[in-house]
Amino acid sequence: MRHHSIVGRLGTADTAPITPTRAETHVTEISFVDGFGHVGYGLGQALDQLRDVGLCPSETAVDLALLAAAITAADTRISRDSDAQDAWTREIDLHLPVQDPARWEGLAPLIVRTLNFLTGDHWGVNFRHRVASMPTLATPPTKLRTATPSSVCLFSGGLDSFIGAIDLLAAGESPLLVSHYWDGITSKHQTYCGQALKRRFPGATIHHVRARVGFPNDVVDDFSVENTLRGRSFLFFALAAMAADAIGGQAVVHVPENGLISLNVPLDPLRLGALSTRTTHPFYMARFEELLQGLGLSVALHNPYAFQTKGQMAKGCADLGFLKGEARNTMSCSAPANARFAKNKPDRQPKHCGYCVPCLIRRAAILEGWGPDDTEYQVADLHGRTLDTRRAEGGHVRSFQLALSRLGKKPARAAFDIHRPGPLTDHPGRLADYEATYVAGLREVGRLLEGVQAKPS
Repeated sequence: MRHHSIVGRLGTADTAPITPTRAETHVTEISFVDGFGHVGYGLGQALDQLRDVGLCPSETAVDLALLAAAITAADTRISRDSDAQDAWTREIDLHLPVQDPARWEGLAPLIVRTLNFLTGDHWGVNFRHRVASMPTLATPPTKLRTATPSSVCLFSGGLDSFIGAIDLLAAGESPLLVSHYWDGITSKHQTYCGQALKRRFPGATIHHVRARVGFPNDVVDDFSVENTLRGRSFLFFALAAMAADAIGGQAVVHVPENGLISLNVPLDPLRLGALSTRTTHPFYMARFEELLQGLGLSVALHNPYAFQTKGQMAKGCADLGFLKGEARNTMSCSAPANARFAKNKPDRQPKHCGYCVPCLIRRAAILEGWGPDDTEYQVADLHGRTLDTRRAEGGHVRSFQLALSRLGKKPARAAFDIHRPGPLTDHPGRLADYEATYVAGLREVGRLLEGVQAKPS
């Protein structure tokens, strides 16, 4: 196990001494400002795109995005296998320059609580004044404002966010779509889906902010990569909050995510850690909103599909014909690049695997929504052969089958299972709705898996 300290710097003039909380920590310094005074690692890209349409966020919102970028650096470049005692829980401190350290220090316990829940690690956060030569990071626009979005919508390139954007546009809204990406696969789907929306709704004004936020493999060590990426939604929310703050007023950030994935009840006892994400869990979203309020940002998060399954989202889409025609161009898979390493696949092009948890929920949703699914999957036919549960192709299927079996034998357990991923104390009046969403979502996948055979080879 190795303790890490990530120290954020704002250019070469930022030389303030940092006192780590532990003497044996591994210190990594990251400068978020280049030699020309431009904010790097994708944050400047987002700021430039906002400025191009006459929008400028507050420095507080920029500091939130800077915090999110530092979290991303730590989360994606500190290995759980090599640096965590239990091959999962890492110990990470962040040291960041902000405009108002007193306000941020007062929120440090909330930030730590939020991050610990989100990623399963032990975090520490420390704040100091920005260097005097960098009083502002957001350059004011030189153009008149040309964007007047009615709201912000997270836009990942997946099926849920595509449905969310369609529903907003069909209702006459003009959302500002916000995306972040690192790999080319995600970028390709985000770009295509954004252009498809513009073709479908030519009368609507659709602005799309896309930021490539990521860090080189050697930013922390000679070569260190972590692929669990549990902190990614903090970055997603922070970029969206920065855009919403730039719009002004009481801004709403729409977080389109089906209720089954949002709750993400572990399918078996082994899925509480590595295989159970909390990226849109109600407890996490409530803590992030609490942070926004503490920072004085008039931004609210809203998941309009918190009590719908993915299939219900698809079936209820405001433009079902358009969705049916374009669904194959969205990306839901947790590891689409794995197709490049698949044996006996002549094209080896990135595509949906067809058997991971997000793929199974997607396939079930399309079956529920309209039936035929023309998405390309590595495992195209789940019924074609017995799936090996000792491999990924059958392991997730079997987990769903076991969860469905346990639910069938004891339906009352659902009322307790929904609390396993995290507290639902922020919404005590909606517990029955969470339970119903969880049960409906599992049964939706169950209909997809009827007749599918999965066992050890």
